[in-house]
Formats: sequence, C-alpha cells, structure tokens
Amino acid sequence: MGYKGVDTTELILEDCRVPAGRVLGERPGQGFYQMMDGIEVGRVNVAARACGVAHRAFELAIGYAQQRQAFGKPIAQHQAIEFKLAEMGTKVVAAHQMMVMSARRKDEGGQSDLEAGMAKYLASEYGKEVVEDALRIHGGYGYSQEYEIERLYRDVPMLLIGEGTAEIQKMIIGRRLLERFAVASARGGPLFPLCLNFRLRHSRRRP
Repeated sequence: MGYKGVDTTELILEDCRVPAGRVLGERPGQGFYQMMDGIEVGRVNVAARACGVAHRAFELAIGYAQQRQAFGKPIAQHQAIEFKLAEMGTKVVAAHQMMVMSARRKDEGGQSDLEAGMAKYLASEYGKEVVEDALRIHGGYGYSQEYEIERLYRDVPMLLIGEGTAEIQKMIIGRRLLERFAVASARGGPLFPLCLNFRLRHSRRRP
C-alpha cells in the first residue's frame, strides 16, 4: 500500500545453535529488557517520522490553498479552509514538541516508556489527521498520483501500526500515569509532575 522504500522479508532459523560467546547484548538473560529499551527508541523514531510526514502534508496543503482559486479568491481566504489550516498547524507543532520531549527524556537514560508512548500515540494520530485534511484541501487532485499528498496518504497508516497501535500506547500510558499519580497525589505533588519536572530539568541547562 505504502512505505515502499522499506522492504520486509521472512527469516527462518531452524535447528540453529548459537555459542554463548556470540550472544548479543553481552549479558545472557537480559534480552527482554534490551528489546524493550529498543522499542522505546523505536516509538520515538516513529513519532519523529510521523512529525515529518505531517509537516510535509501541511506544507503541501498551505501552499496549494494559496494557489487554488475558488469564487474569485484563493481558497486559503475562505474561513473553512483557514480554520482547517489553523488546526493542522497546531497539531504539527504539538506533535513535534511531544516528540522532542520524549527524545530528550530517552537521551537522559532510564525508563521512558511513558513519554515514548505519548509521543508515538500523539504524533501518529495527528499525522493521520493532518495528512487527511491536506488531501481534502487538495480536493480531487489529492487522489491523483500526480500530487505528492497521494503518497503521504498511503504512507501514514504504517505509522499508526509500527511499534504498537494506539490501543497499546494507551495501555502503557494509562498504567504509568496511574503509578505516577498515585505517588504525586499522596505527597501533594503537582498534577502533571512529568511535564513540570521536564521543564525544570531543561531550563537549568541554559546558561
């Protein structure tokens, strides 16, 4: 359907024995934890890709809307399209900010499944919505292979599935929030300690 720049194939290992000295990750028995750490990185990666797709779709839409004429003026000057562009631009920026926050959190080390899950969920969902709105703005041309938005419309569904669906991300987010809220509420902490702590940590880095 889309994402044709990425090949997938099947790999079968039958009766394959691997010597202990060839174990990946150096320490035997830690494979699950190493894999989960890789999934966190993968979710931030998918969020970044979704941000890129959404940003490109927004560029195409706002450019086309200023060129396409209807009823004597560019369609960008019609309130319905103007509102749609406003929503799209806001979603692009919000997804990017969430993605950057999760990437910095992961770069600090330690567990970051909450932030990675939030970034992947928000960016992929917003990416889908922005791309679909961009196609709508293009009208019939958006369905034609002559326009780039058609390819983005086929590529973006992969980002909804890769590294876990929205339902999986919601399960992870919900569990981690319940853990953090339980501790914060018992101590009388802030409503969203993860956002506050992130802002304080990175404000100290500035000279």
